[in-house]
Amino acid sequence: MLDAVLPLRCGGCGAPDTRWCAVCAGQLAVAPDEPRLVSPRLDPQVPVFALGRYAGARRQAIVAVKERGRTDLIAPLAVPLAGALHRLLCWGMLDAPLTIVPAPTRRSAARRRGGDPIARIAAGATAGHPGITVAPALRMRALTRDSVGLGSGARERNLAGGVLLRHRSIPKSAGDVLLVDDVVTTGATLAESVRVLRAGGISVSAALVIAAV
Repeated sequence: MLDAVLPLRCGGCGAPDTRWCAVCAGQLAVAPDEPRLVSPRLDPQVPVFALGRYAGARRQAIVAVKERGRTDLIAPLAVPLAGALHRLLCWGMLDAPLTIVPAPTRRSAARRRGGDPIARIAAGATAGHPGITVAPALRMRALTRDSVGLGSGARERNLAGGVLLRHRSIPKSAGDVLLVDDVVTTGATLAESVRVLRAGGISVSAALVIAAV
């Protein structure tokens, strides 16, 4: 019914008659040297790996999922994330068992988007991997404002105390813990998330993002 009302367009480039074209899929393919280490302005005290820059089809797909309700693009974003996880495990940067913790999302944003897109992308990327689990261990405190448009200092102040750890969310047998987010801008969300997890006795091995600004 939606296809009859709205024109079918690629979520990356807008090409007609397809939800996700081969050209855009190629832009998100994991290269032999990816994911790459990046250095956010705010150091989260763990290695941060990124699949690519926040541009082109990668940016358009992320925006479409988060702001335009394009849940059909969760699977195309999960594919490169799965490839990156495999690469990090092969490189010995991570070991199984592995627990993935999605970065926290405001509840109001999750409701507006039909669920937490980061958690759904992570779940899609790890489906069928018995040694990898996804644990939504973090949540945003109520009334924490959106950080879009804020500088690094303002983001850090906005998120201070705004990330909370869910009670008994990660078992002691979690193994390595990997923090996953869609975009790293200043690193404020990753830094606060790592701080909260460590304060709860959870050691974070690294962070992985789909895109870096």
